[in-house]
Amino acid sequence: MAHHDLHGHPLSGANAAAVDHYERGAAQLRCYIGDPLAEAQAAIAHAPAMTMAHVLAAYLNLLGTEPTGWPAARALHAGAAALPATEREALHVQAVGHLSHGRWHAAGRVLEDLSARHPHDLLALQAGHQIDFFTGASRMLRDRMARAESHWRDGMPGQHAVLSMLAFGLEECADYARAEAIGRRSVELEPRDGWGWHAVAHVLEMQDRRRDGVAWLATRSADWSEGSFLAIHNWWHLALFHLGLDQIDEVLALVDQRVLGTASPVVLDMVDGSAILWRLQLRGIAVGARWQGLAERWAAATVDSTYAFNDMHAMMAFVSAGRTADAERLLQAQQRALANDDDNRGFLREVGLRATQAIHDFANGRCADAAEQLRAVRPMAQRFGGSHAQRDVIDLTLIEAAVRTGDSALADALRRERAFVRGRDGG
Repeated sequence: MAHHDLHGHPLSGANAAAVDHYERGAAQLRCYIGDPLAEAQAAIAHAPAMTMAHVLAAYLNLLGTEPTGWPAARALHAGAAALPATEREALHVQAVGHLSHGRWHAAGRVLEDLSARHPHDLLALQAGHQIDFFTGASRMLRDRMARAESHWRDGMPGQHAVLSMLAFGLEECADYARAEAIGRRSVELEPRDGWGWHAVAHVLEMQDRRRDGVAWLATRSADWSEGSFLAIHNWWHLALFHLGLDQIDEVLALVDQRVLGTASPVVLDMVDGSAILWRLQLRGIAVGARWQGLAERWAAATVDSTYAFNDMHAMMAFVSAGRTADAERLLQAQQRALANDDDNRGFLREVGLRATQAIHDFANGRCADAAEQLRAVRPMAQRFGGSHAQRDVIDLTLIEAAVRTGDSALADALRRERAFVRGRDGG
């Protein structure tokens, strides 16, 4: 008996039990809730020859930028490559092969072609969208979804995810009105869609609509936080809104209870921890010993440089916690990574090396050097991934470096630019 996924695509090697686990895992991934990797693994256990179960598990090991995920994904890719596959499934296997060896751009291109042929393949759209995010491809974050959106009718299962991804892509392209409307619609369709909540939070952040941001996230926090692996990131957004309102007690409470409170070893959660503590320090707010545990977790995650954007945030923790040896070790790991044949080498060369060195220089009082490094990478910072809101830390650090070097003209110019772009009076 042939088996198909929720949208009619054939699933090679599947049986009914495996399909149930696969669909449950895919639905969880679309909302960023639950344990989709466990569901994918259960699907493999029920049907070891189910190609797409291996593919789903591989993506889940890769799309968190976890260093431990690479070898697991390579093993899953090898298993999938030995199994029968349809043309669509073979493209997924090819994309996983590229991604598991750090070829982010090649994987994104394969998935772009796959989505053009199969616009109802939600996994291809979501994996491609995440690749666009990690490579800083703002236009593709929008365009990948814009190409598919008209194929999705109202009421189709999973439509909320297409809308939430489209909303985030529109936000990254500064189309804020459409982004907000579509993001709010995605959450109306599926209140557990953490990416939809996240997309609207980004719109409000980029427009400095702080009170709207607090209202958006605080009033229904259970919808986007319970059982969600985007929870810490969305708590981080709420902390940013409070920081913008100078509500420091609220920020520190969120940091202690939500962002750092679980001592999460997940790399993306640690990025959020570094990002909020660094912003607080730039504001002259003492954060005490909060850096210590975070730096300890970063030390375990940065034996090698596998994703330059993460390196910059690890460096924030090392220099702030006084872990000189770890900071130097990370700089050396980046130099070693330049010999690798993967896209992180490009992320490092274009942005990551200088951004990470700038954080190191800034913390060690070499603010003029830090400013020079940050001014060099700022125009192209999107090339090492992240969102506009996340990369804002580069601008904030540059402004403070200018202040500390006495370059009041540069600091004033940057502040006026920032106010103009965010829609505020620069005077």
